[in-house]
Amino acid sequence: MHILLLGSGGREHAIALKISQSPLCKKLFIAPGNAGTSKCGTNLPFGVNDFEAIKKSCIDEKIDMVMVGPEDPLVNGITDFLKNSPDLKNIAVIGPEKNSARLEGSKAFAKAFMMRHNIPTAAYKEFTLENYQEGTNYIQSHSLPIVMKADGLAAGKGVVICNNELEALAEFELMIQRAKFGDAGKKVVIEQFLQGVEMSVFVLTDGKNYVILPEAKDYKRIGDGDTGPNTGGMGAVSPVPFANDVLMKKIEDQVVKPTISGLESEGLAYKGFIFLGLMIDKGEPYMIEYNCRMGDPETEVVMPRLKNDLVELFIAVNEQKLDAITIETDSRTVCTVVAVSGGYPGEYTKGYEIMGIENVNQEDSMVYHMGTTIENEKVVTNGGRVFCITSYGRSIFDAVEISKEEMKKISFNGMAYRHDIGYEFE
Repeated sequence: MHILLLGSGGREHAIALKISQSPLCKKLFIAPGNAGTSKCGTNLPFGVNDFEAIKKSCIDEKIDMVMVGPEDPLVNGITDFLKNSPDLKNIAVIGPEKNSARLEGSKAFAKAFMMRHNIPTAAYKEFTLENYQEGTNYIQSHSLPIVMKADGLAAGKGVVICNNELEALAEFELMIQRAKFGDAGKKVVIEQFLQGVEMSVFVLTDGKNYVILPEAKDYKRIGDGDTGPNTGGMGAVSPVPFANDVLMKKIEDQVVKPTISGLESEGLAYKGFIFLGLMIDKGEPYMIEYNCRMGDPETEVVMPRLKNDLVELFIAVNEQKLDAITIETDSRTVCTVVAVSGGYPGEYTKGYEIMGIENVNQEDSMVYHMGTTIENEKVVTNGGRVFCITSYGRSIFDAVEISKEEMKKISFNGMAYRHDIGYEFE
């Protein structure tokens, strides 16, 4: 098969490497890719939202399958665009149609979907400029802390937890009156704050059947001890120690099954990944959010534990034959630690040379590129999150220590990373 993978992050490098290992993949193209994906296939020089360039590439390179990595093109309708192109009527696209991608593209749609299908989640209300005063009254009468979410995509920055009423009212004004998150914040979802521990569960569905992939837990805060501002993710671990058979059965029965049956009953075509962001409180799962793609950096610990041929899974998705697939999982613990640019998640500088990647021990560890590119035959920084090191280990502590030791072999100007990924499980 000729396969086109859309995206440029660590998630895409992990998926690209997995695809490239399949005997079913004859040629792999990645758009736009990064310095790491260039070792797995051929990078193409256009962005994930350049639909016409994607279509032309599919025709020119005789692409059989498109795997969509990030959420933006899915929410913008890339699946519908390709499927409705007469020249590409037989192409397989792994990623939901635009209507179905609203699970991630609209927090309000996702919450209403959960309510319709009795999926456990926090109580909520939604507000716009039209009922702004009602929103301020709601905040003033609500228990604290309180969670505010921009309805649309806000690059992972549209969720704010407010611990006092003054902060909540100010944030509400910033979102709706002052367009803090642009169009994404024209509608704001205000919901009850859930106590507990977060975890991520990943489902691959063909729209009727599904398989559950290895679960993971990521770490969003920039600093050790979960301090400082939120980021796109500073590391992840898999498996999650508290995710026992009893909890996973509850998640499947109370969240996964009603999600898949809900999509089917509402006529929402869905072939691809569903990311379930969950809060676990006293052994009970509650849905926080859906994503219509894999997480990053969770993909960088899920893919190394997945023993199945990924292309074979994608073919089963396209042919709606996932019910014939059994997921095989590596029993070892996997951890990833993310290296970021100095100043991230605030302002940072790009273009610094990254040195020492070739020195990492490839037996138990792997480097996944996130924000990198090649300039003058050198690998340089090209984003806030630059790369991550994923390692196998006998335990979380073991895997984290291996990743940190390997991290010492790589350097670039301003490089920083957390030293305590998985700290609560040690």
